[in-house]
Amino acid sequence: MAQSNAGIQKLLDAEKKASALVSEARKRKVQKLKTAKKEAEVEINKCKEEKENQFKAYEHEIFSKKGNSEAQIQVLTNQKLKDQEYMLKNNQSRTMKTLLEQVFNIEIRLHENVRF
Repeated sequence: MAQSNAGIQKLLDAEKKASALVSEARKRKVQKLKTAKKEAEVEINKCKEEKENQFKAYEHEIFSKKGNSEAQIQVLTNQKLKDQEYMLKNNQSRTMKTLLEQVFNIEIRLHENVRF
């Protein structure tokens, strides 16, 4: 009977040892999962920051082009306005003369469809 108790005790000790090993393995697994999760979060934040920087650089590039375009449009607009003012000054009297001639020098005649 002592042998059977010793055998049972040996089995119980082996079971405790196996249970402790399994428990330790589970703890290591949980720890590895936590570590992997933290590393993944760091990697995600790094990628997110990199993409955000790329977006800001792209946005800056687009807005600087827009600013250049606006400046070019403003220069062209000012040039066109100056050209129109110049044309107005040079042609104003001639245009007024032509307009007044058309208004005051009316040729009176019957319409071509009128019959007598």
